Amino acid sequence: MKKITNKTAIRLAAAFAAGIAFTGTALAEMQLNMGFPVTAAGQTAYHLHNLINIICLIIFIGVFGVMGYSMIYHRKSKGHKPAEFHENLTVEILWTAIPLLILIIIAIPATKALISLKDTSDSDITIKATGYQWKWGYDYLKGEGEGIKFMSVLATPQAQIKGQEPKDEHYLLEVDNPIVVPVGKKVRILTTSNDVIHSWAMPAFGVKQDAVPGFIRDTQFRAEKEGTYRGQCSELCGKDHGFMPIVVEVVSADKYATWVDEQKKKMAAAMGDPNKVWTLDESKAYGEKLYNANCAACHQATGKGIPGAFPALDGSKIVTGPKEGHLAVVVNGRPGTAMAAFGKQLSDTEIAAIVTYERNAWGNKTGEVVQPAEVKAAHK
Repeated sequence: MKKITNKTAIRLAAAFAAGIAFTGTALAEMQLNMGFPVTAAGQTAYHLHNLINIICLIIFIGVFGVMGYSMIYHRKSKGHKPAEFHENLTVEILWTAIPLLILIIIAIPATKALISLKDTSDSDITIKATGYQWKWGYDYLKGEGEGIKFMSVLATPQAQIKGQEPKDEHYLLEVDNPIVVPVGKKVRILTTSNDVIHSWAMPAFGVKQDAVPGFIRDTQFRAEKEGTYRGQCSELCGKDHGFMPIVVEVVSADKYATWVDEQKKKMAAAMGDPNKVWTLDESKAYGEKLYNANCAACHQATGKGIPGAFPALDGSKIVTGPKEGHLAVVVNGRPGTAMAAFGKQLSDTEIAAIVTYERNAWGNKTGEVVQPAEVKAAHK
């Protein structure tokens, strides 16, 4: 085997250093780093991340620098013989004390960041985020928008998901109803889940909080810049885990007041007149939109379901049978399955429209129209 000369070793070391430098430059050009957050807590986490990376880099250079120097200048081909020593007290103290000191340096700012992120006192707005398979439900519990409630569902067209048309810039990161909050206000987020563990994650705010069934967890943010910010559920929660994005729009105080007014009018319209008698065509048209937003993920737009996972609705004995049984399943769900209780999510008018659509879509031709009053009666 050809011996490595000093000159060759130096060239190898230089090439290695150049490779590291090039990689660092390439990474910088590709912007492979966290996006800069728009909240104070998020910025603290961002700077802490960079600090720890620098500490890791210093350790890397120190350790591999010593190793490289030893391999080049103390190799066997130069006549060096390995030293023999045992139980060096000074070395043992140093390799215990130095890592401990590094951990303390990291722990102090990390603890401050965690305390800051969990300080949800004196919030201006409180929003409860409930995870469902696979969407988010939001309730404004405190603040100017108190009483506002809506579901937020993936808005990416099925044609893009199936590859039938080009994917747009915000593929799988767009919803029909985003959260809207005013800039500069402290927002408390309460997270929980209706079924399995989800996670409400918004990188631009430095926020990630699990939503656990039967528990209420909380976190907070104060966005300092207007804009639209996008996140996703970051806990593996089932088949459509990648299809439940989170969108938060941070707007001015005036725009927020306008949005609150519009949202309350929208809620009143969605509730509808409980005494109105809907025609079949009216209810089917409204129900088709609601079905595609709330039901198609599992039962498919064709009503064929997914064999072995989600039952077909086209030709289903429940859907084509007595409407009381159909309503009971939609309103109350089925415990132990992915079938959620939509009576907790949608209004009586909306449920009536969905059930009417399901009973008269595809090959189902019952000719029956379910009215909101019938849904009200179906509630436990």
